[in-house]
Amino acid sequence: MTSASALASAFSLGAAAGLGLAVLKTSSGSQPGKKQKVVRLRMEDAVFLLCDVQEQFETVIDKMPHVITTAKVLLSGADAMKIPVVVTEQYPKALGKTVKTLDVSKATVFEKTKFSMCTLGVVEHLKHLGRRSAVIFGVEAHVCVQQTALDLLDLGYDVHIVADGVSSQRPGDRATALSRMQQAGVMVTTSESLIFEMLREKEAPEFKAVSRLVNDAMQKFEGERLC
Repeated sequence: MTSASALASAFSLGAAAGLGLAVLKTSSGSQPGKKQKVVRLRMEDAVFLLCDVQEQFETVIDKMPHVITTAKVLLSGADAMKIPVVVTEQYPKALGKTVKTLDVSKATVFEKTKFSMCTLGVVEHLKHLGRRSAVIFGVEAHVCVQQTALDLLDLGYDVHIVADGVSSQRPGDRATALSRMQQAGVMVTTSESLIFEMLREKEAPEFKAVSRLVNDAMQKFEGERLC
């Protein structure tokens, strides 16, 4: 091999190695030793978003009774903790209104035809609320819920997905959506975990009412669970 060929070969190997290191740094998302941001849920900064839990979905979504039970707990908890709730209904003319077992009378309800909850009306309403931690639950996990989560991340919100409050028609779609959202920076939690994180302590004024809601709902639920 001539010296020129050897130099060219060495340059190619070096360039490939450099590219590989660059890809590794990019995929890691942070520099070694750099502390990642810890996002904590606080009731005064949270907003709950209930996505498309409608009549026509009741019989087709996997483990829908658990989704509805979780939604009941979170809606009641939001009322006790004075957390605003945003509800969307996807093309209700065809898909029906929010299921009758959920009381959304104290929520702000928006109709939509786009998949994401982030319509112009919803985005403006969220700006008006001034809260930066979005908690999402509803259906379907891999379509409307996922697109909402990604849109809210893009808008600078801290996004939390309730694992026992989201589902799809096919379990595999739900699992893949949870994984993708988590990779994108969404925090995946459960209804009980997020409620007690916001309460912080037994001495919280809302503790007795909210803990009773959680315990009653979960003890009485006899269907198949999401997690």
